[in-house]
Amino acid sequence: QVQLLESGGGLVQSGGSLRLSCAASGRTFSRNGMGWFRQAPGKEREFVATINWSGGTTYYADSVKGRFTISRDSAKNTVYLQMHSLKPEDTAVYYCAADSKRLGATTNRPDYAYWGQGTQVTVSS
Repeated sequence: QVQLLESGGGLVQSGGSLRLSCAASGRTFSRNGMGWFRQAPGKEREFVATINWSGGTTYYADSVKGRFTISRDSAKNTVYLQMHSLKPEDTAVYYCAADSKRLGATTNRPDYAYWGQGTQVTVSS
């Protein structure tokens, strides 16, 4: 059974930092792209960041570019999201996702076959 388990969420003040982790189990994703999405109350789930199988290609939503960094440790089957300069509008449930077919990074939500249960990030003003 494939599982993606996020951790690292919490409450932080505006301008602060958090590091999210997503540990995969049940299969290896070392040859697949992985990503982070987020969903704020009353809003659609939106793309945040994605990384290709090797870690050499990354894409970010414009709203987080320059503040967030996605990385991966394939030996640990884990992907990370380092978040700096957090803003109240970053408040959301953050979801890790794994592609089952492609090597590349993709911003397209339907491309991801596996999803974690989410971790709450709350940024206070």
